Amino acid sequence: MKKRKLEIAVISDVHLGTYDTYADELLAYLCSIQPKILILNGDIVDIWQFKKSYFPTSHLNVIKKIVSMASKGTEVHYIMGNHDEAPKTLANISLGNIQFSRKLVLTLHGKKMWFFHGDVFDIPWINGRWVAQFGSLGFGFLITVNKLNNWILKRLRKEKYSLSKKIKKDEKKSERYISNFEETVIDVAIQNRYDYVICGHIHKPKKENIEKRGGRVTYLNSGDWVENLTALEYSLKRWKMYHYKNDKLSPFFMDEALKEMNLNQLIASIELKEEQKRMLPPGA
Repeated sequence: MKKRKLEIAVISDVHLGTYDTYADELLAYLCSIQPKILILNGDIVDIWQFKKSYFPTSHLNVIKKIVSMASKGTEVHYIMGNHDEAPKTLANISLGNIQFSRKLVLTLHGKKMWFFHGDVFDIPWINGRWVAQFGSLGFGFLITVNKLNNWILKRLRKEKYSLSKKIKKDEKKSERYISNFEETVIDVAIQNRYDYVICGHIHKPKKENIEKRGGRVTYLNSGDWVENLTALEYSLKRWKMYHYKNDKLSPFFMDEALKEMNLNQLIASIELKEEQKRMLPPGA
């Protein structure tokens, strides 16, 4: 069965290592597509939950598939989220076709696209409008403010603030949390003159064109793989929301050979290709 070719595929909030992840469904989806670029937009592996020592074969198979895609030429960007604590040390480091970072900006067909997870806005003691103003000063400044917030909470011996966790715990306030988050993200994107802003974090898939006095932007959220089972796909100059529950074909794309793949062999193949690239003469 022919795989769907895409320019970009975006997934986020998979939370591998937790009991809530729909790993088999995600694996089936990844096996059904052939993207030039795969963006893992945060909270793919839930480091917070690793103390439970729960990481079944189905979850490992998702990682194998991602590494396999990279070894076959797909450009993979792993953007760290708040649950990806360990990989944060890998920011701006690449392993073959896999690049780790805190944000990504792409320009395609004349349009600027800003990808980031969204946890940088988990700053409860600052009004959303102020966060948006800080955002105009630069993404790095927001990261610094967020680190300061977490440092203060640690000194006070309090749990790190997580907007997504607050949304799940308090349903009555969830709409307000989500609305404030989206409004802040949109304001920062408009101030920085992005045409598209693509995030995750709040587990709410959405695509909406926004126009304000300061400009316009398309807001996109890739949703999650613990409840909604959604992804974002870009092809033919258009963004579309993918819903696994509405897909009648992807379950038939499971790679049987994947079960026998050795993760170390996959990583070695990526490193070999990277070494071969370095050995090529300039301009080759």
